[in-house]
Amino acid sequence: MTQVTKLVSWGWGENNNHHPTNKLLVLVVTILVLILVSLWFKSRRSNTSNGAPPLPPGPRSLPIIGYLPFLSSNLHTQITTMAHTYGPIFKFKLGSKLHVVISTPELVKEVVRDQDEIFSDRDQTAAGLAISYGGQDIVLSKNTPNWRKLRKILVHEILSNKNLKATNSFRREEVRKTVKNVFSIIGTTIDIRKIVFTTETNVLTRIVWGNTSDKLGAEIDMVASNIVKIFEKVNLSDFFPSLLRFDLQDVERDMKMQRDMLDKLFTTIIEDETESNFKRSQDDQVRHEGNENFLGMLLDHKDEKDGTSLSMIQIKALLLDIMLAGTETTATTVEWAMASIMHDYIVMKKVQEELVEVVGLNNMVEESHLSKLIYLDATIKETLRMYPVVPFLMPRSPRKSCIIGRYTIPKGCTIFLNVWSIHRDPRYWDNPLKFDPDRFLTNKWDYSGKNLVYFPFGSGRRSCAGVPLAEKMLMFILASLLHSFDWRLPQGEEHDLTETFGITLKKRKPLIAIPSQRLSNVNLYM
Repeated sequence: MTQVTKLVSWGWGENNNHHPTNKLLVLVVTILVLILVSLWFKSRRSNTSNGAPPLPPGPRSLPIIGYLPFLSSNLHTQITTMAHTYGPIFKFKLGSKLHVVISTPELVKEVVRDQDEIFSDRDQTAAGLAISYGGQDIVLSKNTPNWRKLRKILVHEILSNKNLKATNSFRREEVRKTVKNVFSIIGTTIDIRKIVFTTETNVLTRIVWGNTSDKLGAEIDMVASNIVKIFEKVNLSDFFPSLLRFDLQDVERDMKMQRDMLDKLFTTIIEDETESNFKRSQDDQVRHEGNENFLGMLLDHKDEKDGTSLSMIQIKALLLDIMLAGTETTATTVEWAMASIMHDYIVMKKVQEELVEVVGLNNMVEESHLSKLIYLDATIKETLRMYPVVPFLMPRSPRKSCIIGRYTIPKGCTIFLNVWSIHRDPRYWDNPLKFDPDRFLTNKWDYSGKNLVYFPFGSGRRSCAGVPLAEKMLMFILASLLHSFDWRLPQGEEHDLTETFGITLKKRKPLIAIPSQRLSNVNLYM
């Protein structure tokens, strides 16, 4: 709103009106505004007079810039408040781009099931296109044959139960390394999100190409952090597509610079893997024993002739998805879970009592324990209910105009599925603002998105493909940190569970905590 105020005062300030040039400028601006307002009202009338159902209701917007000046920093709470005023489906315009918000399971079902094919395209931003090589990945691509091929390879081959089991040792070694590192600085303050992010980066680099190094992990962490910051910029080109080619805020340029840094890392790693792959290919039996890393499996598809071939760009785009989405979501969720558990003594006690019963005080957590940690699993599910990593999920865009809830949804608009609001709606949840893992002990809940009262990872064909690996890592890291250490806040600090809205829903203040030794046998930490 400040920029609008400056513009108005510049045109109408009393010191300017005495100059003929300024008077002419004011006249021209006034005429242009009147023309634009006239066209705006005309377009509104045409929307309701062409025989089609009307657009969803929504707030009044300013000509040209739409509702942009009225957006708050906490968009998730603002949009949920707007839903109370305008209903479970409403619209607002940002620049020339129409946005539609859907806030009930019944209407979400029309998008992710009844008309899933129509709504299977992503709403693509300048930053998203830049980082994904023009939409060549899984997360940001439109629903194309190449996207379907890439997702099938990832889900049925790369993230199959067999391959996840084969990489168990990588996850175990990296989580153990984290426990050892924390033990070495016991009694000092630790940034929970930072250690989880580093752990997840190391796990993924081990899984993807079989090895890791502190230098490589640090480079990936740095680039990933920069990418998130660029994504969180408000880019006018996304609201005024005609400005896209000018890249006025250098968002596309900056994002491509970060992508190119990762691209160089990937190129070096791929060249090394190609050489190793060639050596393995000399012995077909060794090549197909199932011990190959994820990158090796992707490179196996590079020259396939059966319709599953992948280009080098697609392989790199998929590596970007794995490294960026995997680290960001896991680190964010574990931080929220730790903060929520530390805030509630009863929950903490139940979690640690279960760990003692299942794991024992003379053992470290193993992946074989995870399926028996029922209460910890419920705690993570409750964390994702209250703090879904992406409050509106990844925005969709209909490939043709259609009808949702008796309203016309125009082709190409942006669709927000307000999972944050649904997860906190008292119509579906008892005492929804209370952190209560017990609510996930009574019914069969999972992350499949079949129950549209709870779908933190999405639903339908565009649901998150990496859930099997994410679920393992969330449980393994959190269980290990809570079993190996007791945690407290620094002296004088109070628990803070306030949120800040961005590409992910993060804590406003990072969780800084002090660990103390919980297991009596020091050798377990070595």
